[in-house]
Amino acid sequence: MSGMRLRAVSLLAALVVAGCGATKTATPTTSVTTTTPVATTAAGSTASAGALQAEANAAATGDIPDNQVFLTFRNSAAGYSMKYPEGWAQSGKGSQLAFRDKNNVVRVVVLKAAMPNAAAVSGQLGALKGVHVQSGPQRLAISGARPAIKVVYTTQSTPNAVTGKRVTLVVDRYYFAHAGKEAIVDLGTPVGVDNVDAYRLMIESFRWR
Repeated sequence: MSGMRLRAVSLLAALVVAGCGATKTATPTTSVTTTTPVATTAAGSTASAGALQAEANAAATGDIPDNQVFLTFRNSAAGYSMKYPEGWAQSGKGSQLAFRDKNNVVRVVVLKAAMPNAAAVSGQLGALKGVHVQSGPQRLAISGARPAIKVVYTTQSTPNAVTGKRVTLVVDRYYFAHAGKEAIVDLGTPVGVDNVDAYRLMIESFRWR
C-alpha cells in the first residue's frame, strides 16, 4: 500500500510541475508585442507621417486674421525653427509636434531619412487610410533657395457624436531634408477657410538649425 501511495504522490507532483510549466510559457507571449514607434523606417520602405485630421467635436472654424501676431518656435531637439500664430495650442514634443486653433492645424514631424522622390511620396500617401490626393507631388524651392516637395491632400474627421457631421481638411504637405534628417510639414485648413497668406508665411519661415 505504501508503494502505491508513493507512486500516486509522485504522479500528482509531476502533473503539478507540468501545469506550472505551461503557465510560465504562456505569460511572456502576451508581453512580447507591446507598442510600435510612431515614426519608424522599416527595411526597404520610406519613412512617412500619418495623415492630418480635424477634431470631430471641434466645430469652430475661422480664417487666421490679417493682424495675427506670429512668434518663432525653436525646436532644438529636432533641429529646426518656424513661425507660428501667437495663442495657438501646442501639443507633442521633440520630433513630432503640432499647433492648433479652430481646426486649423499645423504639424511638423522630423525623421532620420533622406529627401524622398515623387514616387515615394505618392506611395506614402496612397498607403494612408482616408487620404485623397488633390495635387502633386511637385518639386519647388521655398524662398527661392531651399528645395522641397509639395503635395495637397484632403481628409475627413470622424462623425461628430451629436450632429454626425464631419470636418474636411485641405492639407498642404511639404517635405524638406538636411544632413540626414527629413521634415514633413502639414498645414491643414477646414474647407471654406482661407489661410493661404498665413500658411505661406509659416512655411517660408521654416529653417534647419
